Amino acid sequence: MMTQADALKDVLPRLVVYYQTHHDKSDKPISILPLLQPGISVSHVILAAIHINEDPNAITLNDHAPDHQRNSTLWSELSTLQACEVKVMGMLGGAAKGSYARLDGSDKQFEQYYVPLRDFVRQRNFDGLDLCVEEKMSLSGILRLIDRLKSDFGQDFIISLAPVAAAMLDPTKNLSGFSYMDLEAARGSDIAWYNMQFYCGWGDISNTHMYDFMVQMGWNPEKLVVGMVTNPETAQI
Repeated sequence: MMTQADALKDVLPRLVVYYQTHHDKSDKPISILPLLQPGISVSHVILAAIHINEDPNAITLNDHAPDHQRNSTLWSELSTLQACEVKVMGMLGGAAKGSYARLDGSDKQFEQYYVPLRDFVRQRNFDGLDLCVEEKMSLSGILRLIDRLKSDFGQDFIISLAPVAAAMLDPTKNLSGFSYMDLEAARGSDIAWYNMQFYCGWGDISNTHMYDFMVQMGWNPEKLVVGMVTNPETAQI
């Protein structure tokens, strides 16, 4: 049986772009379509950030409801990207805590919060989800989430994770709570790649030493995506 990692080899190398600032300071939409111009060859766009709130049916995209009028241009342009064979994914979580805590409870609580997320992913026709776990979550909790996504969306549905780079080398230098080594051992065939955060003090890409050490430790280089910020005002390099 072909695994997701095997199926995605034909799109290497990947150029993954996170799209989280959707409007400028005057609230004018920031178009994502320039990524389609010749010479860029973006392979995946990850729309950020999806948040699960206390009310299970009040999912937000950043600070607004996904179907808010301000997002109409965004959804139209993302459909255009998909029509041009760019994969569009959603990013769940990030720095705003709460989404994964709500998915890490009892089976009853999981269903309460997962089902609206599942329905939103279906409604917006995402090609996958990027799980950016920047809060404590159990290994069993993240495994349950991955298993359910695969069950509901099938093997072609892309699942990536976004650990800080240091977590790939040392489980104690981690924002997620679980060990990424243990996660890879348990569900590596279901995880397409890792968008590693080499910024804010969690990694150094001024040379390749850290990346090289990951490979020496046994990480598959085809699953290691080096992540950097594109605006020095948004994070420490």
